[in-house]
Amino acid sequence: MNLWGFPAVEKKGIFMAARQEITEEGGVLLGAPLDDTGSFRTGSRFAPEQIRSVSRALEEYSMRLGKDLRNIPFFDVGDLLLTPGNTRGAVEVVSQAVASLLKAGQKPFIMGGEHTVTVPAVRECQNHYGPLAVLYFDAHADLRPSYGEMELSHACTAYQLKQMQGVSLYQFGIRSADGDELSSADEGCFFPYKVIEPLESILSTLADSYLYITLDMDVVDPAYAPGVSVPEPGGVSAGEILEVISLLERYKKQIVGIDLVEICPAYDSSQITAMLGAKIIREALLSFL
Repeated sequence: MNLWGFPAVEKKGIFMAARQEITEEGGVLLGAPLDDTGSFRTGSRFAPEQIRSVSRALEEYSMRLGKDLRNIPFFDVGDLLLTPGNTRGAVEVVSQAVASLLKAGQKPFIMGGEHTVTVPAVRECQNHYGPLAVLYFDAHADLRPSYGEMELSHACTAYQLKQMQGVSLYQFGIRSADGDELSSADEGCFFPYKVIEPLESILSTLADSYLYITLDMDVVDPAYAPGVSVPEPGGVSAGEILEVISLLERYKKQIVGIDLVEICPAYDSSQITAMLGAKIIREALLSFL
């Protein structure tokens, strides 16, 4: 299957059980190693490569879902070639890649990189499908209009999404924000500290909506995921975040894309964060394809 207009990529390993070529409609795993606006730790550009590497330690079969990844049609296209320091240029490359996947009937599964990659991905999904809801899992509110004099920053991602016409934002697991961010949070769509209960409470209202999932790994407590760009104590467990994927399985026809962002391998010496990331990707592929 031809991906018309797809930008240049490089191959740095293949996620376990990925097909060698795109032969049918399914999913495409895409590395988006944007890493320009980090406010604490840098190095998230190396996350896609690390997630692929550790994925080989996992079984293709998921006990939780009773499914085998070898039976799922997905292709690992590689990592986009992004020029460090050219954030706007990188965002346009991500837009081009996601638009190409959607036109080809493929569902994007994106591995960041920093959270900024969500902005072009959601924009292209909204352009393709129309109004959609974004399920946003993060330790941080990300509702600043700008951060460090930059409007296009990982700390402004949720704010950028709220400005998009036709996008409804639902935030889960937030446990870090300043007063201005909290005052701009939408009541009924902003759920601090928890993920399972609030997600269950709103799913019935989204039964007819297209859904995009963005998962910043720092929503998970640093005890389970220490290798992230901005760790924040007091988060959810690894089991809880995997349960989120299971809860959303019944909505797979409405889910138009997902990203996993902000793993920072240089601070993940035991590789447990990358391993959790790989397991989330595996469960997402099994659940949403």
